[in-house]
Amino acid sequence: MPANPKYLEKSNWQRFAKITAGILGGYAISLLAHACFLRWFDKEAVMETATFTLFIVWTTLLLLPFFFKNGWTCWLLYLGVSLLLLSVLYL
Repeated sequence: MPANPKYLEKSNWQRFAKITAGILGGYAISLLAHACFLRWFDKEAVMETATFTLFIVWTTLLLLPFFFKNGWTCWLLYLGVSLLLLSVLYL
């Protein structure tokens, strides 16, 4: 059964923003979070669990933009979290 058209995104730019925020932004946040964990915890333990947890976090962050009304808002949120994690990593 096809999806109900009233629930589908009408703007191609919004669809593009949500998909790219999920894929690129979600991967950046999950990678930066694990890089921060490398500084705080034992490197061997983080690297062993990073294979699974990085995928789980990325998958969650991949789905999250589709709950937003505006994809650019999600991009702004993901960019802010990425910059925060980047500043924590280098300070």
